[in-house]
Amino acid sequence: MNDRTCIVTREGGSADDLIRFVASPDGRVVPDLKRQLPGRGCWVKAERALVEKAVARKLFSRALKADVIAEPALADDVERLLKAQLAGMMNLARKAGQLVSGAAKVENAVRALEALAVFHSTDAAPDGVRKIDQARKAMHFATDGETEIPAFHLFDGVEMDQLFGTYAFIHAVALAGQAGEGVVKRAIMLEKYRGNDPVRARDGAGQSRQ
Repeated sequence: MNDRTCIVTREGGSADDLIRFVASPDGRVVPDLKRQLPGRGCWVKAERALVEKAVARKLFSRALKADVIAEPALADDVERLLKAQLAGMMNLARKAGQLVSGAAKVENAVRALEALAVFHSTDAAPDGVRKIDQARKAMHFATDGETEIPAFHLFDGVEMDQLFGTYAFIHAVALAGQAGEGVVKRAIMLEKYRGNDPVRARDGAGQSRQ
């Protein structure tokens, strides 16, 4: 199998579609999201269900050619790291002016066609989400379907406080730029890992799917 083949599905893929795992010095399997840790690595498609299968079928020992320990909570560890990675990129984007929060600012960015994606707390009031969804739909139809601004519902209020502290938000929008694009890329990866897709403008009002 080549270096980037999922050990569960046996299908190849790009580094952005796969998660690398290595053995730590104490023989435990750990995720290597940045693909920088030393040693033999193996790959699993970035889906929670497949990480769980790899653990259950003891595929890591075979792939890493070592008697390693894959903890039952490995899939949870991956999600925790994906969330932390996304939060870190959001903080970078905020400092660069490429992530702004507040319902009015989000709606204005959407209507000005400046938004790459919008983000809602899973605790957000339905009315606030609906207004922004209406703006997303309006821009989708105004551009004959060429503009698709996805919406993400990734964190609840408790997670927001833990990850962002005083910068926790109810509604936010990612704007054009390297950091803003990095936010969207990582948000898509987290959603796919959870088995979800971002809510598209034509799908109607987004709802929490956690």
